[in-house]
Amino acid sequence: MIAPFLDEEGREVVPERHLQYDTLVIAIGSTANDFGTPGAQEHCLFLDSLKQARRFHNLMLNAFLRTNHEAHQGHSHQLNISIIGAGATGVELAAELRLASRELPVYGMNHLQASDVSITVIEAAERILPALPERLSVAATRELERQNVLVLTGQPVSEIRKNSLLMKDGTELPSEMTIWAAGIKAPPFLAQLDGLEANRTNQLVVQQTLQTTLDANIFAFGDCASCPQPNSDHPVPPRAQAAHQQADALFKTLRNRLQGKEPVAFVYNDHGSLINFSRYTTVGNLMGNLSGRSMYIEGKVARLFYASLYRMHQVALHGFLRTGVIWLMDKISRAMHPRLKMH
Repeated sequence: MIAPFLDEEGREVVPERHLQYDTLVIAIGSTANDFGTPGAQEHCLFLDSLKQARRFHNLMLNAFLRTNHEAHQGHSHQLNISIIGAGATGVELAAELRLASRELPVYGMNHLQASDVSITVIEAAERILPALPERLSVAATRELERQNVLVLTGQPVSEIRKNSLLMKDGTELPSEMTIWAAGIKAPPFLAQLDGLEANRTNQLVVQQTLQTTLDANIFAFGDCASCPQPNSDHPVPPRAQAAHQQADALFKTLRNRLQGKEPVAFVYNDHGSLINFSRYTTVGNLMGNLSGRSMYIEGKVARLFYASLYRMHQVALHGFLRTGVIWLMDKISRAMHPRLKMH
């Protein structure tokens, strides 16, 4: 059963309906997990949807304009921006915000300097990028500090207030704009589906074949699924490369089902990670296919790999010809449009 579809004003566009299926695939992704932190829903900005991203963009520009105006009037004021969570999303967002703060004078905000924008990344674990190799974490920390981004690790946040953060040790940090980028959970309705098993973060529990544990005709993959790994106590990590590999395995399984064959067991292979620091640099590690060892890369080489992976993803979606056209349009757009989107 599918719930009715409503427009922005609450009017019914399509009524409730029932769809029959032989095989059902659930791949609806995830949302941010605030872990029940007091004040998070009221005072944090989330980036789970395009609508939320656009809201964040508008609020960020308004904050820049307000701070620039106050500086013009002779009222010195520092804009404090905090990012809770130092995974790949939080780290890359910090670099993008620092770049934006340095581009402002180009657009007439001459009274606002990059030093007037304080950016802090807060991580509850002992280091940033805790799910990645330590060497990558050290390099990322060094790059953020070089960009004048304050990195606080081992610092759980206990409460989010309107213009500040309360840390677990009682310290209160000023924060006029707080972005939540820590943790994920699957949409709550998955835990309410009859006949399916879900874990405490609402993910559907699946077998290694990506079939749900209680219904072999229902599959789930990506961030909304908790899939076991052989010889490991931890499930497959919620990463883009994991979802991509699961999609390939599931394609083979669905093809086998049509032919009356057995499903394919999914085995996750970590190919490494790349962290992009906007236009500054890129760092990462790549896993060797033969030796199994990771190779650390940074700078132009890492940036080339980062761009190549993005284009490979486009090729998988659109094919070589359309990706070539997209690449050309991106080049033209980059030459014609401003470096910082101001509307």
